[in-house]
Amino acid sequence: MRLFGLIGFPLSHSFSKGFFTEKFSREQIPGCTYENFPIPDISAFPALWEENPALEGLNVTIPYKQAVIPYLDELSDAAKAIGAVNCIRREGKRLIGHNTDVLGFGRSLKPLLKAHHTQALVLGTGGRL
Repeated sequence: MRLFGLIGFPLSHSFSKGFFTEKFSREQIPGCTYENFPIPDISAFPALWEENPALEGLNVTIPYKQAVIPYLDELSDAAKAIGAVNCIRREGKRLIGHNTDVLGFGRSLKPLLKAHHTQALVLGTGGRL
């Protein structure tokens, strides 16, 4: 069984488990499960991987998008530039941090942009650019 999940605290507000469970079913991706891993302190992060050897990847939410970085072996260029991680992939024994927020945000805005749009105001409390 392939295991994926979400870390953060609290996670009672998250719809990720239902979203990915439905996605695996709808897209007929067999043998995958998605779990929430509410960790009250980031210091529990290494034990999470040790206790779940089948864990292949995690999504990261508040408050750990920046706090998780010291626990990772490598960061993608995007995660380095932004200073935040929202996705972690295990490659062998290495944990690689990524940030897909920028790509998703850009793709969601692109269809709305017209030639006359020359400025934008983006509000948020996420990573840094």
